[in-house]
Amino acid sequence: MTLETMRPNPTWDSASYEDTVDALADHRDELTYLVWGGDWCKDCRALLPDFGAALEAAELPNERIEEIAVDTDKQGPKVDAYDIEYIPTIVVEDDDGEEVARFVESEQLPPAVYLAEEIQQSLETH
Repeated sequence: MTLETMRPNPTWDSASYEDTVDALADHRDELTYLVWGGDWCKDCRALLPDFGAALEAAELPNERIEEIAVDTDKQGPKVDAYDIEYIPTIVVEDDDGEEVARFVESEQLPPAVYLAEEIQQSLETH
């Protein structure tokens, strides 16, 4: 099932987020994004369209993005396995299934910016 809220925001300006797009693009063939959300969720509707636009601008392959819809009780696939409490939550994993970064709804930065910074920090230290 796909999330309508992940449909890229057509007014998102990738040129204003060049560093973010570059960071996401640099690792597009080695990281997978698991996105928990709900089309009914106010925070998801506010945050995920821009995130979808950033992934599109970074030319992430569709098979590297897993959209996971949850119900109004925040129950759904892989919720327990990944300890999902709030949505949107985005977990970034490497090809070995190791978590590289995690965005949870209340971060101060937009999801794409936050995750790009976390990915750079995590991968530069390994």
